[in-house]
Amino acid sequence: MAAMNTGIEIPDATSKQEVPALPSLSVQAERLIATGVLEHEASRLTAEEVRAIAAELEGRARAGALLVASETALPVRTLVPSVARMQGGDERPGFVVVDMKDLEEFLPTVGAAVSDAKVYAVEDPYRGDDMRNWSPAEALEAFGARSRTPFTVAEGVHWALQVPEVIDRNACYMMIGARRQKEKGFDSRTPALWISNGTGRDGRERRGAVKLGWCWWNNRHTWLGFASGSRRVG
Repeated sequence: MAAMNTGIEIPDATSKQEVPALPSLSVQAERLIATGVLEHEASRLTAEEVRAIAAELEGRARAGALLVASETALPVRTLVPSVARMQGGDERPGFVVVDMKDLEEFLPTVGAAVSDAKVYAVEDPYRGDDMRNWSPAEALEAFGARSRTPFTVAEGVHWALQVPEVIDRNACYMMIGARRQKEKGFDSRTPALWISNGTGRDGRERRGAVKLGWCWWNNRHTWLGFASGSRRVG
């Protein structure tokens, strides 16, 4: 089934994408621990817990799965600065845009059901390159038809942490599995990760850094696909 107004079929989980494969879950656990974020006062995880859960998940999750600490165990805002990217020989930390002070209110939706597990895995992560220039509404409809689950904000940030190359110029992604509930319906803002040009309120010192920002629900962007997975294991 093609999404409306695009004429492009959604790629399945085996479609090629120019993104390095993820290492084992245990290696990903060490990468997460090395950032030091587990020592943050808001963290509800210890290094020992992450290592133990990752080792257990390796026996149940498909190879190439992404390790994710849930938003309740590790607030995603604390992890974003660790999503570093090189620019002109300097390492630029990731950042959250200033007008997303309510980031913590963008919670997993029914279509991106996350278990109560502190740490879990997402199988077959896909950046959604073939869905660039689609609207979030179109992508969500198509994901349902292909039994894919859209990424939450935490999942998108963990992927960028583990594989920095997944965020590239003209090949970034939205995370439509997390939305902010309003009294009636949802907030029209949609979380996304892309690379800052260092303009406006971002600041010149952030040029080339990964930014966690937002786009409107019904808009299309040529450089943004839609990150998704096939199954959560936790």
